[in-house]
Order: sequence, then C-alpha cells, then structure tokens
Amino acid sequence: MKRVVFDTNVFVLAILLKGRLAKLVDLWKRGAIQPVISRETFAEFMTVLSYPKFALTGHDIKAIIEDEMLPFFEVIDIKKKIHGVCRDPDDNMFISAAVNSNAAYIVTGDKDLLALRKYESIRIVTPQEYFTLLKI
Repeated sequence: MKRVVFDTNVFVLAILLKGRLAKLVDLWKRGAIQPVISRETFAEFMTVLSYPKFALTGHDIKAIIEDEMLPFFEVIDIKKKIHGVCRDPDDNMFISAAVNSNAAYIVTGDKDLLALRKYESIRIVTPQEYFTLLKI
C-alpha cells in the first residue's frame, strides 16, 4: 500500500464535506491507502479545524481526530527537514512529511505545491489526478 500525504485543505474538505473528496475518508478507513502525517502537519490540521467558519466544538474536533484520523493515519517523525523547495515556505512541511515517510504522493489543491509536480520520487497531484491514478 502506497503512503500518501494530504495537504490541509484536502484533509479538511474530505472530513467535513460530503462531496467527491469524502471518498478519501472511505479509502483510508478501508485500508486502501495509507495517509501519513507529521507533528507539524497535524498541528496545522488542528489549527484549521478550529477556524470559526467551520463552527466545530472542541468535542467535534476531538471526535474527528480520534475517530477519523488517528486510527488510520501513520504519524511519522521528521528526521530530514526540507527547506527552500516550495515557493511558499509553509508548504515545505508536506514535502518533509512525504520524504520522511517514503510517500508516493502528495495530494493537494495548493498551486505552490502543484507547480512542483514532483519532488524526488514523490508525485504531487490534485485530488482528481489521485482518483484517476487509483482508477476511481
């Protein structure tokens, strides 16, 4: 099973919306894909889930983390931190997570990450491209 790193927007949209991206939740719950997070990407997920626009309570966020994420996501340590690769330095944390976990993909809608298309052997793709690769 190939490891995958989701950027924050893809993760949040997959968890909170019942659109096409919700298929990702089904894939990771069935064990068809192995999502990976680092402490840094986890912290960003938590920050974004706390935004007032989502109107989630602390209990809601805890349930998402405990029921939807932690049982299915592999948490990895960053031993090799990546700097200066992405034009938005904040996005390097996703590349670091992918490199340190030997992930095959970063799935993102972020233009700065997508502009790279590839880093080392890691493909950087949109959710639609990822679904196509998975033949969904």
